[in-house]
Amino acid sequence: MKHYDKHAVVIVGYGGMGSYHAKLIKDNGKFEVIGTFDTDPVRGSISEQDGYRAYESYEEVLGDEAVEIVLIATPNDVHKDIAVRAFAAGKHVICEKPVTMSVEEFKEMTAAADQAQRVLMVHQNRRWDEDFLIIKQMYEQKTIGELFRIESRVHGANGIPGDWRHLEAHGGGMLLDWGVHLLDQLIFMIDSKITSLSSRLSFILGNEVDDGFEALLQFENGVSALVEVGTTNFITLPRWYVKGTEGTGVIEDWSMTGRIVTRNHEAERVEPTPIQAGAGLTKTMAPPSETATITGVLPEPYRQPSSFYDNFAAVLAGTAEPIVKNDEVLRVMNLIEAIFQAGRTGETMKDFDLYA
Repeated sequence: MKHYDKHAVVIVGYGGMGSYHAKLIKDNGKFEVIGTFDTDPVRGSISEQDGYRAYESYEEVLGDEAVEIVLIATPNDVHKDIAVRAFAAGKHVICEKPVTMSVEEFKEMTAAADQAQRVLMVHQNRRWDEDFLIIKQMYEQKTIGELFRIESRVHGANGIPGDWRHLEAHGGGMLLDWGVHLLDQLIFMIDSKITSLSSRLSFILGNEVDDGFEALLQFENGVSALVEVGTTNFITLPRWYVKGTEGTGVIEDWSMTGRIVTRNHEAERVEPTPIQAGAGLTKTMAPPSETATITGVLPEPYRQPSSFYDNFAAVLAGTAEPIVKNDEVLRVMNLIEAIFQAGRTGETMKDFDLYA
């Protein structure tokens, strides 16, 4: 029975992401945060200061008929149990990424949602990032020809954040923390089978979880992709570097600093002039003539048809499909497990099924 004019939400886990969701929901207008639950009483007090009811237990949340939606923003290891109990109590669930610790846990979660006929959506919010949407547009519209190489990176020099993300038991590490975003973007953009995968995990900082990783993926359609996360990079490489059959594109950072350089088909072919390169000469690496290329600005990014929360409201109303579909999340979780395996064993994996 609905007690509120808006969809009533309780946030479980009122840390950085939980309080961030509260702000997003307040700005949306279709939902209302009616309370929070956190095992840390200090965070409960903070949520009360922010104007929300602090439930004393999760059982109290589940027993409140006014609660329609449980939003999970806790450490990763408890996502599944919180969600399964919510579905059993008749609640819908929004879950932070990574949705679970493993593929098997995610299958248990979706099975519980299906049995209860409740909605589960994972907050893969980086599908709305403008830098990603620009690259997606370039890929689909062939702005610089057919893209055949995509490099996607995030770099920092602050190490792993100083909380549960250091701990394997809680699902810490950069592959689960940031890798899940970059891999989700890649799989959402490229609809093609992965024919080979190799990876390397970094443990430079001495934590029990990875402080970064590199994964090289080859797709059946000819695209190769490098995905990299680093926390020991005092000089950062571009957020995106892409090569196409007609040019090259770069996005340096989230401020959309970047450009595209394309071949000028109107210019006459000019043989490059050798240049001095170190102790020798080179024509191969000499810059093209001034007229051989055209430098342009980045295209305007695609726009998602709606925000995450507008889409979630439409899914609840039965008027839209989810932008973040659970079968897509399953593909990403399978890919993460494959990257862990390839990183540990050093093997190159071939022709594996992301829907297994």
